[in-house]
Amino acid sequence: MIQVFKDTSELSTAAADIFLQTARDAVEKNGRFTVALTGGSSPVQLYKLLMQSPYLELMPWEFTFVFWGDERWVPLTDDRSNAKMAMDTFLNEVPVPKDQIYPMWQEDEPEEFALRYERLLQKHFNQQAPQFDLILLGMGDDGHTASLFPGTQVLHEDSRWVQAYYLKPQSMYRITLTAPLINQAKKIMFLTFGQNKANALYEVLEGNKNVEQYPSQLIAPKNGEVLWLVDEAAASKLQQKS
Repeated sequence: MIQVFKDTSELSTAAADIFLQTARDAVEKNGRFTVALTGGSSPVQLYKLLMQSPYLELMPWEFTFVFWGDERWVPLTDDRSNAKMAMDTFLNEVPVPKDQIYPMWQEDEPEEFALRYERLLQKHFNQQAPQFDLILLGMGDDGHTASLFPGTQVLHEDSRWVQAYYLKPQSMYRITLTAPLINQAKKIMFLTFGQNKANALYEVLEGNKNVEQYPSQLIAPKNGEVLWLVDEAAASKLQQKS
């Protein structure tokens, strides 16, 4: 489902409404809300809204469990850290129990930590299907999402939940939830805006199938829901805009 908004303010407000309703529904049904956050610039306005009224008071923070979809392998003190951005932007200001927040970082080798994070998820889901209630995703102007970058081996992962690998163009390790895990989520919400995303968005949604070049095409859950919240600039090349 594609929803097109005039600007990032309208988009972020809609995202906050969906975030809140998904959380409340999950807690009412299962007693907890499990979410994976994203980094980059796309979610910043959303995160800031969540620490303000009415979301601050209405969110079931006590029953919220926070994971991440991907991360740069840098300490939590590094400004490049997705977790640091979320902490600084809203998590430090809302009453989520600290032991229910699980950043993708620890003093360890990245491959070992990926295995540990996978075990953490297995414990959280208690050996049941690993269904996040909500996964937030952005999309780069190269069509990547999470740390699923064009031409990388992780695009072919079919069994692991979490993978770490060295991304040569960035000269750093990345850690990411894999496409098979993401695709088990109940709801996936892409936040995509800006003219620089228009070509990639067109190729991902309406172009030929080419997951090697446009990895966001991998996100296609069989039983879950995918929402694309985009602004008019990003949607400018789409034929179908609703």
